[in-house]
Amino acid sequence: MQQDINPANKRSLQDYRAATVMRAEHAEGSFTRLLEQQAAKIPSDFFLFASLCAMGFSLAAELSRKTRASHFVGMWVGPLLIMGVYNKLVKTFGAR
Repeated sequence: MQQDINPANKRSLQDYRAATVMRAEHAEGSFTRLLEQQAAKIPSDFFLFASLCAMGFSLAAELSRKTRASHFVGMWVGPLLIMGVYNKLVKTFGAR
């Protein structure tokens, strides 16, 4: 029976080996690398500004009783913020 390794335990720390980060089966293709390089060129503030504009437009449309347009543009906020996080990750860790 194989014993689990606890990295916090000093005794099992001797047997602990860190897992490799990059595996061959997880390698990205050249197209993905190209997209990440191009995405890193976009300023991170762009996504924050775009999401704030979407929030403002959605609020204005809601106040003017255009609920359909308000809900449509309001759904853009989450994806824009997620794209901003992705952009920041690409800039921080780079394309591998």
